[in-house]
Amino acid sequence: MKITYSFLVTTILSLSFSFSQNREKDTIDSQTVNVVKPYTPTISDAFKIKDNPSLEDKNTIQKKEVRYNIFSIPVASTFTPAKGKAANVDKRPPAKLYDNYLTGGVGSFTNIMGELYLNHALNNTENVGGYFSHHSSGGGIEGVQLDDSFSKTALNANYSQKLSDFSWKIDLGADLQSYNWYGLPEGVFDQTEINMIDPSISYTGFEVGGNINFEDAIIEGGNVRFRRFGDARDSGENRFLADTRFAIPILDEEIKIGLRVDYLNGNFDRNYITEEGLNYGNTTFGASGYYEMIEDDLTLQLGLNFVYLRDSETEDNEFYIFPNFEASYRLVDDILISYAGIKGDLIQNSFYDITQENPFVSPTVLIAPTDRSYDAYLGLKGRLSNNVSYNIKGRYIADRFKPLFKLNDAQTFAEEDYQYGNSFNLVYDNVKTLSVAGELNIAVNRNFNLRIQGEYFNYSTTNEREAWNLPDITGNVFLDYQISEKWFAGGSLYYMGQRKDEFQLDGTLVDTDPTLITLDAYFDANAHVGYKITDQFSVFAKANNIANNNYQRWANFPVQNFQALAGATYQFDF
Repeated sequence: MKITYSFLVTTILSLSFSFSQNREKDTIDSQTVNVVKPYTPTISDAFKIKDNPSLEDKNTIQKKEVRYNIFSIPVASTFTPAKGKAANVDKRPPAKLYDNYLTGGVGSFTNIMGELYLNHALNNTENVGGYFSHHSSGGGIEGVQLDDSFSKTALNANYSQKLSDFSWKIDLGADLQSYNWYGLPEGVFDQTEINMIDPSISYTGFEVGGNINFEDAIIEGGNVRFRRFGDARDSGENRFLADTRFAIPILDEEIKIGLRVDYLNGNFDRNYITEEGLNYGNTTFGASGYYEMIEDDLTLQLGLNFVYLRDSETEDNEFYIFPNFEASYRLVDDILISYAGIKGDLIQNSFYDITQENPFVSPTVLIAPTDRSYDAYLGLKGRLSNNVSYNIKGRYIADRFKPLFKLNDAQTFAEEDYQYGNSFNLVYDNVKTLSVAGELNIAVNRNFNLRIQGEYFNYSTTNEREAWNLPDITGNVFLDYQISEKWFAGGSLYYMGQRKDEFQLDGTLVDTDPTLITLDAYFDANAHVGYKITDQFSVFAKANNIANNNYQRWANFPVQNFQALAGATYQFDF
């Protein structure tokens, strides 16, 4: 028995010793625990009290039951409620628009102006119309020794028809203009010579033309016009123009194509120095086209312009190729739009166009086309707000054979009335022009509009001393104000920068050296005001050259000082 107990004790001790020796191999070791974030209890971790409170107050007041009784008595009534509708807003009836008007006025310097515009619908598709305009002045410029009166009269009649697929129009007109070469150089000729001068100039013109436009067709339309123009000194000019336009769709884009013919032929009775006549004649054939691509905010036009020139006097032929590229990109919707382009063309100069710009040219000028090799431009435009829009543009133009107005030499042995240094000639030169222009349009409200424009020019010539009679800066301001339902007003301000010209006296024995002339810059302010007596009849007053400047647009040709004019306008229908 003792042996048995001894064996059990020995076994237990052995197991205990053996277990204590194997603790070194236990996988559970002592470790250090680092608390990264302290425990933050949330509401969800709390135990919610689920016991409902009991109310054992014996003094609780019990709610009493309340019963309502309605004593309804039927009442006979004939009232019928009307349907609700919005109240009418009182608004001004739209102004009556008339198709015809007659206006006329008289003023200082014996100024007379009149204008008649007519338009009448024969039926739903046919219209006839026309206009007549006249503006004349008796002259009276201070310090001028020759007659300085002028007169301009124009007459036109037209007929048009609009059908479902196309519309067309034909018109014919005539005009009569008279001026005077009154710009004599000071201190050159004596009174006896001056009294012998007849400075009158008379221009007459006749034209007939028409146009046609198609709807949803490859041929978009075309124009044709013939003009006869001449003066009272046996000068004459004929011009015929015709053009047509095509739009060829390709997938979602279009190719625009234009074809034109421009025929010009004319003659002058003599040249400035001798009695030998001058003849000129040019015919141009042009074909231009571009591919237009519109992709999101980008609009791109890629094309070329081809022109063939035939000089009938010299029998010379020339072929020109000009660029015709333009692109625009909307940077910020309608707020900021950038655009750029480079184009070129052969410009057909004519005696008619020249006299409309400067009526004091002599009937001895050389007429030739201008090669505008390229006109490159870059600009930004857009809207600053719903009422303000702007346009900023820079240009670089290269012209070959550009016409410039320059004073004719004064001759002490003059035989013609325009040879006293009182007329202008055309000289041609290669001119490169760099310009920067800006325009701002402001619609203050629906009754007040303002437009401001300005442009700076820098010229580079090849042969001539200066870019004769071209300004370095131009600017203008226009405003229109509807003061009230009856009163209206407006105004304009023109600014012309300095120009250069040259004067030379040719004598029988000796010629003088050319003298450079600098024409001063000037402002010309104008204003008008009117009152509407009835819907059809109104009166107005105008004031021109308000600053009373005796400026010269052309050398030796001063303009009228302050001018006032009053008149009336009548609107009507047939």
